[in-house]
Amino acid sequence: MIVVAAVIEREDRRLLIGQRRRNDTSPLKWEFPGGKVEAGEEPEAALARELREELGATLVQAVEIGRVNHQYADRPQTLEIRFFAAKIRETNLAPKPFEQIVWVLPKELGSHDFLAANAQLVAQLATGRIKPAEVLSAAAVNPAKSA
Repeated sequence: MIVVAAVIEREDRRLLIGQRRRNDTSPLKWEFPGGKVEAGEEPEAALARELREELGATLVQAVEIGRVNHQYADRPQTLEIRFFAAKIRETNLAPKPFEQIVWVLPKELGSHDFLAANAQLVAQLATGRIKPAEVLSAAAVNPAKSA
């Protein structure tokens, strides 16, 4: 199963994270918005659909920044999670599937209890090894490298 997730950075460098609902799997864990890629769907199209469904947001630009394969103990199948630096059009979001959403500085990510599959990316974001806005900016200047 392929899952896509958006790392959205505002101009003030804050990143959008969402907290899963109390009655969801992995209750109250934090994650980046996104979801499953449907059969026959391209990952970027799935990301656009998920952001529209979860946040009421329109995807403007996306560049893949990492992949991880992860198997949770309570699930038989391995997930391939593709993380994208993402830019959205809206500033007012409607977080439908989340208990709450917050904008945090990269260095604050470690103080949130993330899903295990997010650990490596969270560390890279928190230490500044990955800067989503810079990835998107570089891709806009040189589109051939964004694929």
